[in-house]
Amino acid sequence: MVDCIVIGKGPAGLSAAIYAVRAGLTVLVIARGAGALEKAEKIENYMGFEQPLSGTELLSQSIAQAKRLGVEIISDEVTGVSWQDQFTVHTARQTYESVSLILATGMPRKKSSIKRLDEYEGKGVSYCATCDGFFYRGKTVAVVGDGDYAFQEASELKPFAEKIYLLTNGRPYKSVKQDDRILVREDKVTDIKGQDKVEGLVFEEGQMLPLDGIFVAEGTASALDLALKLGLENDGKNISADKETQATNLPGVFAAGDCTGGLLQIAVAVGEGAKAGLSAAAFVKELRGEKVKPVQW
Repeated sequence: MVDCIVIGKGPAGLSAAIYAVRAGLTVLVIARGAGALEKAEKIENYMGFEQPLSGTELLSQSIAQAKRLGVEIISDEVTGVSWQDQFTVHTARQTYESVSLILATGMPRKKSSIKRLDEYEGKGVSYCATCDGFFYRGKTVAVVGDGDYAFQEASELKPFAEKIYLLTNGRPYKSVKQDDRILVREDKVTDIKGQDKVEGLVFEEGQMLPLDGIFVAEGTASALDLALKLGLENDGKNISADKETQATNLPGVFAAGDCTGGLLQIAVAVGEGAKAGLSAAAFVKELRGEKVKPVQW
């Protein structure tokens, strides 16, 4: 078990990791990619660089800096988080435990590729199996997605649902994981059926699949997806975090960067990451019984 796990290796995540490790914590960063930073062709408004540089160049230098200071960085997809005396982060390959947790995975999930699905949110459409699986005891449900995150969500429904489909919506199934309880279908979905609530989905060939509920898990888990699993306060788009400490409503969990809203800039993300890293260090040291000064800005 490490002192702090940072989910995300963009500007906020790496900044948080650097400040936390320099404060004396053991730090693990887990992420499959660096989000928007990797796609930035030219950055010329971030202080300290005379000439413009690409997002990949800034990312490479930041990773090298973090590793030099002792941060461990793992490239893996985070599929879930849980808390019971300590934080457990589930990935596509294994699980990791920590005393504190920093969420820095960027902007929330994209909308589902199935048309009109958002019209049924709260009427049979959910984005969190951990939160809502209990309401589908003995019923038939579907998880929309094609990778490890979708499989993890489907697995969390097994104690409740009688029948579970994993629908890739015309895409090849990417995960290597299989389960006899989870029926994978790669058919293209064209429509959703239901009056006041979800009644089923219609495939391209015209067949209707009767359903009581649909769980959206396309792509990888966003910060908001993980926040829902932990019961963190949010406004439906951004995680609510104290602007002085980046603390969430769950002790030991901090959030930084684009996932908290506000001005979506590298400089802001780096600053919030610094506050989150120092706040996580103060939290861990206080649990150890060490005398620490309150984080002040």
